[in-house]
Amino acid sequence: MPSVCSLRLSESRANRLRPRLERFAARAPSRLRVGFDPVQFPRRYARGEDAEVAGLLAASLAYGRVDGFVPKVEHLLSRMGRHPGAYVRGLDVPGARTLLQGFVYRFNLATDVAVLLLGAGRLLRERGSLEPWVAEPLARGEDLHAALTQFSRALRDVPLQPLADALGPARGLQHLLPVPLGPGAAKRLNMFLRWMVRGPDEVDLGLWKTIPASALVIPLDTHIARISRRLGLTRRKDLSWRTALEITRNLARIDAADPVRFDFPLCHHGMSGVCAPRARAEACAGCELRSVCRVGARLLAGAQTARRH
Repeated sequence: MPSVCSLRLSESRANRLRPRLERFAARAPSRLRVGFDPVQFPRRYARGEDAEVAGLLAASLAYGRVDGFVPKVEHLLSRMGRHPGAYVRGLDVPGARTLLQGFVYRFNLATDVAVLLLGAGRLLRERGSLEPWVAEPLARGEDLHAALTQFSRALRDVPLQPLADALGPARGLQHLLPVPLGPGAAKRLNMFLRWMVRGPDEVDLGLWKTIPASALVIPLDTHIARISRRLGLTRRKDLSWRTALEITRNLARIDAADPVRFDFPLCHHGMSGVCAPRARAEACAGCELRSVCRVGARLLAGAQTARRH
């Protein structure tokens, strides 16, 4: 995948953004927002492999409305018991049929999720963790886009016909586990990696020690894209890998060691409605980022002019 970064944050702009983003992140109610985020699922587990499986399942289904996918993940994990890692290690086609028969969530049917869980079980049996399947391509010098393609391909290396016979045809397997990754932002896979690699802190778990946080790419969604444009981190309007890479590289001008640490507070700044698609002067007036936000600064200046007249 070509790594093109068309907008490079200037040193002066980075120096202006840095203290405001630092203060914003420090004051953000991140602990309170965990319950509104799919990261709540892997955080429930003390064992690494349990958190990996819960995290992979939750991240993979984390599209659409939160109140749509959270009950689906909750239901599956409750049926998998206290240790989802051990559950998927022992999972077979009859077990997948018992767990998933009738499962539907938007683009995905039972066979799609069965491939994900059986694949995760196989990778755990072979290496004891999902970490090496991403870390080793990176250690060989491949970029993250290629490493995630290989991870997704390894998860999908499951005989499909027996699952189709038991559960019906797959429908959204390419959406769930894209191979190749393609030009999209791979938001859900990047989010799973952020949970596993960053931290540990009040949000991310920091379970994977062989991948540096500097190697991550921001999980790009509509909230991050909108706020990044307002902060001057990108001018791009598409939700592509190139846009995610550009935003990440510009955040690396602010924190080279951990550029995606601002993802959670910025994303929830949008999810909560504080930084809405249509900016509101009353919300912007109380925002920590108002002085470096192009939309907020312009809106507040207009409001002040209107009051003077």
